[in-house]
Amino acid sequence: MSEKQFFEPFNEAQQAEFEKEANQMYDPAVVQASNRKWKSYTKEEKQRIGEEGNAAYLAIVAAIPSGPESEEAQTGVELWRRHMDYFWTPAPDQLLGLAQLYNEDPRFKANFDRVDPRLAAFMLEAVAVYVQRLKQ
Repeated sequence: MSEKQFFEPFNEAQQAEFEKEANQMYDPAVVQASNRKWKSYTKEEKQRIGEEGNAAYLAIVAAIPSGPESEEAQTGVELWRRHMDYFWTPAPDQLLGLAQLYNEDPRFKANFDRVDPRLAAFMLEAVAVYVQRLKQ
């Protein structure tokens, strides 16, 4: 699968719904700051950010055969973690929560399943290892 086809982008209505949900689930000030940050990027920056995100997910997919504790998986998770800085800088437990969301929310899981049906579950395992190592 090419990087351009990696994930189906969410449309504006879906984005608005996610923003509404995020404001209910999380600190609205953090959600609003993240949205402002995203909206401040140019079209070209958003394209580059998307490509970097795809590269992180592709690295994680490539690491599936090596296991969630492998250097390859952990490198992919670190790429993904740094990618989150374009939106907000999550604490370790927030990273784990995001990986759980990707695995449990059918809307997100459907996108991950398009790439590889093992991706969401593997990512959750790999992020759990990553977070545990940060806490040691």
